[in-house]
Amino acid sequence: MKSTDKDGNTIITLPVFNILITITKDGGGGSIMSDIKERAEDFHGELYNASIDGIESMILGHAIAGIDVTTPEYLEGIETAVQSCANNF
Repeated sequence: MKSTDKDGNTIITLPVFNILITITKDGGGGSIMSDIKERAEDFHGELYNASIDGIESMILGHAIAGIDVTTPEYLEGIETAVQSCANNF
């Protein structure tokens, strides 16, 4: 779901992992938050979270570049990438 906040920034809410993307109104940056990361209790948890940081950064970069990250295919790709990380750690 896409919306605009009071400052003119684009807000994208994805139905997977509670992902919330904010793109600045000038399109020059943004932020991403999600529930994907886990509490890192050991080195493997830290590696998992680092992998998730990479996935989140790519999602944010795609959204800023104008790629529609709300399509069912893109959402399935996010789920697959996260599952792949979980399988490796």
